[in-house]
Amino acid sequence: MADEQAQPQGGGILPDRDIASLFESGAITSGHARDEDQIQPASLDLRLGERAYRVRASFLPGLERTVEEKLERFALHEFSLAEGAVLETGCVYIVPLQERLALPLDVRATANPKSSTGRLDIFTRVLTDRGREFDKVAPGYDGPLYLEISPRTFPVLVRRGSRLSQIRFRRGEAELSGREMEDLHGAHRLTSDEGANITGSGIALSIDLAGDETGLVGYRGKRHTGVVDVDRRGANAVADFWEPIHRSGAGELVLDPDEFYILVSKESVHVPPAYAAEMTPFDPLVGEFRVHYAGFFDPGFGHEAAGGTGARAVLEVRSHEVPFILEDGQIVGRLVYERMASLPDRLYGADLKSNYQAQGLKLSKHFA
Repeated sequence: MADEQAQPQGGGILPDRDIASLFESGAITSGHARDEDQIQPASLDLRLGERAYRVRASFLPGLERTVEEKLERFALHEFSLAEGAVLETGCVYIVPLQERLALPLDVRATANPKSSTGRLDIFTRVLTDRGREFDKVAPGYDGPLYLEISPRTFPVLVRRGSRLSQIRFRRGEAELSGREMEDLHGAHRLTSDEGANITGSGIALSIDLAGDETGLVGYRGKRHTGVVDVDRRGANAVADFWEPIHRSGAGELVLDPDEFYILVSKESVHVPPAYAAEMTPFDPLVGEFRVHYAGFFDPGFGHEAAGGTGARAVLEVRSHEVPFILEDGQIVGRLVYERMASLPDRLYGADLKSNYQAQGLKLSKHFA
């Protein structure tokens, strides 16, 4: 049985102290001093650099090209982020990041949008030179990092140093086997669902369309709004950007194509300190919709020792080409658990004054 205080054996996700060591060894470098809160329990926030490029379309460099070489072909406009700039909806931008990597041969990395980025419907992906996949950094990679940014619902104001994406570093095998996942759930009851649906290293999450005592089940993003400054907390009125959605008598919600919804899982979940988790789409064959962004869940998320008593997963949802009916309790995603290489020094939650500990249905930190 799993013990939350036990040191995981073998490989795993590198914790905060090991990420700091990567800076000290030169495996991570930057032309600017590191932000005090940049290192999270199991990830590193990545910062936008000085310049940005609007490009014709998204691209991957491929094995034979650098990102700079691709920008020479596809960039439409170069501009400065030093004083801030507005990124418009429906456009694609590439921004060199401040952080550069020279990874050891036994360390690889994966990037993801930060929670607040996903809740603003900002589509982001990290690129590397000669990369054939988004958000994946190969072992031993030595080179710059770039961020593709495409706001989908709201125009956003960003600047040098804005943090829209985060990166995790792994050494060896981090994902749990099916048996290890069952043991972990048996020891810690990872979800409030008594009949938890465990498949492989993940646990299924379903949608809550019953809502709270007011009947609120979610929000739909408005079109033609003002600009959201990604670095300002609580600066925007909810009503100016979001339309509340209340439960229907049938417990259903019709997802309209090209609309963006903030919904919440029916289950509350938690992540023990010796583990981390990632939200992934459940199965593209279950319907014409997707949980829009995968997301990282740091050690301590929803965990009692870190100031939580379970927290529900906020879900960013889109339909594809056709309207799709979601029903209350329908499975929409999986929370995949991975072992940490060692316990982090600090946990998500009370230690870090984290924004989304013990959350229910909650918009991003930018809304009052």
